[in-house]
Formats: sequence, structure tokens, C-alpha cells
Amino acid sequence: MRKGFDGLAALVQDHLSRDPFSGQAFVFRGRQGHLIKVLWWDGQGLCLFAKRLEKGRFVWPATAGAAAALTPAQLAMLLEGIDWRTPLRTDRPRIAG
Repeated sequence: MRKGFDGLAALVQDHLSRDPFSGQAFVFRGRQGHLIKVLWWDGQGLCLFAKRLEKGRFVWPATAGAAAALTPAQLAMLLEGIDWRTPLRTDRPRIAG
């Protein structure tokens, strides 16, 4: 996880065959799973966000290829350190009132 703006943008372009300036968010995880970096183009420049978990690991999607697509809700849970694959849902009420 030593790469910065240019290194991660090159990874997106060369290995993922995507445009790093498309406005999509590209998330990278460290080997141990404690650190993630998010690369995003906001229309004026590249933004690089990093987050390190003090306890636990970021749950990473299993991919057949090099990339996986996440919904905004899945990305939000990933960034919070929640296991987005099996979120716990609240019970539905059986009787109204």
C-alpha cells in the first residue's frame, strides 16, 4: 500500500483497463486487510482517501477477475468495516399497532 495518486491511477488504467478519471471510486485493500485506499476523480482532481481499522479486517469480495462492482450501500458497509455480504436485517413487525 505504498502507492499514491499516480501509482493507483496507473493500476486502474493498466490492470483494470478502466479510466481513473471517470468519476468511479476505485478501492484497494492492503494484504493484511487492515488498510484500504479509495481513489476517486471529483471532476477537478484525484482524491485519495485512506482508512485503517484498529481491530478486525475489511471484508473483501471474492472476484473471478481483477475487479468487483459494489453498490453504494455495499461500499458504505465496506468502509464501516461491516461484513456487507451478510448484513443483519431487523425483524419485520407481525402485527400493526
